[in-house]
Amino acid sequence: MTAQRGRPRSFDRQAALEQAALTFWEHGYEATSISDLTAALGIGAPSLYAAFGDKRQLFQEAVASYQQTHGSFTAKALAEEPTARAAITRMLLEAAAEYTSPDHPRGCLVISAAQNCSAASADVEESLRAIRNANVAALESRIQSDIDAGILPSTADARTLALFTAATIQGMSHQSRDGATQADLTAIATAALKAWPT
Repeated sequence: MTAQRGRPRSFDRQAALEQAALTFWEHGYEATSISDLTAALGIGAPSLYAAFGDKRQLFQEAVASYQQTHGSFTAKALAEEPTARAAITRMLLEAAAEYTSPDHPRGCLVISAAQNCSAASADVEESLRAIRNANVAALESRIQSDIDAGILPSTADARTLALFTAATIQGMSHQSRDGATQADLTAIATAALKAWPT
């Protein structure tokens, strides 16, 4: 009896998005070529286009995947911690660990992957800016809730604290890509938290 051939292994879309995210994260959007992506995903260009459309569509899906995995610590901290200060403390300390992990490129994909893009990629740059601005808005809303509840003093400025936190996170991402250690970033986080009203 002739053995039946096994069915071809199904395409693991989530694993492919993870590999694409790592590639964009390492090299940036514009510097990542289709050949870089096909090598990372282990598929040919026709299969890549069939599965994801073009490079830009793949990038958008990879960013969404990143937000659900490596970049999810911000949303989780805001959702799970009892106060804005506790959430931001957790967020900064987890960023220090995540941004320096040896398991993937350093820093934050959403912060670093589309810097200094050409005019042809302005929409990609804008899409990441929109994500960062939405994160600032989420921080501001959470901080304002604590001000309204009397957890933070009424003199606190939710917008300024949110922007300060975002600037700290962005700076930590850049520092990690320049070689800062987890201990370095933890020290930055600790210093930043001293600026919070008590």
